[in-house]
Amino acid sequence: MPAGSAQPRYIFDFGAVLFRWAPVDLMTEVLPRHAPDRQTAAVLVERFFQGFGGAWGRFDRGDIELPELTQVLMVQTGLEADEVRRVIDAVPASLTPMVDTLDWLARLRAAGHRLYYLSNMPAPYAEHLERSHDFLRWFRDGVFSARVRLGKPDEAIFRLALQRFGERAEDCIFLDDHPANVAVACQLGLKAVQFRDAAQAEADVAALG
Repeated sequence: MPAGSAQPRYIFDFGAVLFRWAPVDLMTEVLPRHAPDRQTAAVLVERFFQGFGGAWGRFDRGDIELPELTQVLMVQTGLEADEVRRVIDAVPASLTPMVDTLDWLARLRAAGHRLYYLSNMPAPYAEHLERSHDFLRWFRDGVFSARVRLGKPDEAIFRLALQRFGERAEDCIFLDDHPANVAVACQLGLKAVQFRDAAQAEADVAALG
């Protein structure tokens, strides 16, 4: 790093970056009758989450409440109300920390890097994570989509996050598993890495120079 330049700030996504997110596994565990194998489960996942657009995207942005979400998902999937709610209710406990990423996060913190998060996350799940994981206090600040009524990959949530954090885009490294989110971050001037696993992401960050 050139002398006098700012130490990089890190902005982490949560799902499939810091917390395990495996919706196919979730479906096979919660609804084995409807998802007896991974192929069938994958089809059900697509109907349920619709690529995290549609009704689920509205849930991420805080624009739909659970009763309406349940009704919409029943129509999308053909599931009964109690089955839909079992999936919705099972998500928070399935978001378990990814050990390798947590180790990297701890090393970044020890080295003095400023840590932030920017995550598409429904309000009840955000509250669960905050209650359940003390290490979230390692982050200087963060933005959950449902609390600002915006969601990635909308440029507006990136701009809002940078303004809230008081950081310049060029000083930040953004890590996310979705290519569309990484692409928008790059367009806005952040250094961005598509996350597949912690070792790969750390190596890609090092290659940024």
